[in-house]
Amino acid sequence: MLGTLYGIGVGPGDPELLTLKAVKIIKQVAHVFAAASSKNDYSLALDIVREHLPKDTPVDHLDFPMTFNSERLESAWQANCEKVVGILRQGKDVAFLTLGDPMTFSTFIYLMRKIRKQLPDVTVSTVPGITSFQAAAACANVPLAEGEEAFTIISGAKGGDRLKEVVSFSDNVVLMKAYKRFPHILDQIRQTGLQDSCCFVSRCGQEGQIVESDFQKLQAFEQPHYLSLMIIKKRGLES
Repeated sequence: MLGTLYGIGVGPGDPELLTLKAVKIIKQVAHVFAAASSKNDYSLALDIVREHLPKDTPVDHLDFPMTFNSERLESAWQANCEKVVGILRQGKDVAFLTLGDPMTFSTFIYLMRKIRKQLPDVTVSTVPGITSFQAAAACANVPLAEGEEAFTIISGAKGGDRLKEVVSFSDNVVLMKAYKRFPHILDQIRQTGLQDSCCFVSRCGQEGQIVESDFQKLQAFEQPHYLSLMIIKKRGLES
């Protein structure tokens, strides 16, 4: 019999935003996996749940390279998949921890697909988590949507090229992963004339948290922390 694969969203960083269901499953599974950069073995997701993790539960880090190189990514996904599949084939339940929500810009999505290809009969149970943009909006007291408004979530990992397209039809935009090409993102915001309509949030709910809506000050942040995003409201932050 195969074990169950749990994808657990641990929230944006504040351990108090971990759900009760996530805590219950973390205490029950036989093995825990957490994503980490291939450059180090640190996992924020693991830190968030550490106080709820039984001392005798085995924990493994899965290394994921921070790259767009398809060959390196494929190799990493396959190696990580094999590690998890090996535990599931022993009939043990496994939890994979992911920041935010498992179905929103998450490494769990790709891992789940790989595992399902190898183990078509495996049971997958996904535990939703509070997303970074929900926490950021609450932290900054900036509504994401109200009334008949629509909001769109895009990735800024490759810059802000999609911003012009999205603001043409969406009232509000959340631009996640606003760290790697931050100057380019700011340039795109400037070109759309929305300098006074954006709020930058970094390390939400953690030490070193930044909430800034002064566009001039943002230009001093050449490369913000990895956990950074922008909320852009076409009608203005106060609307």
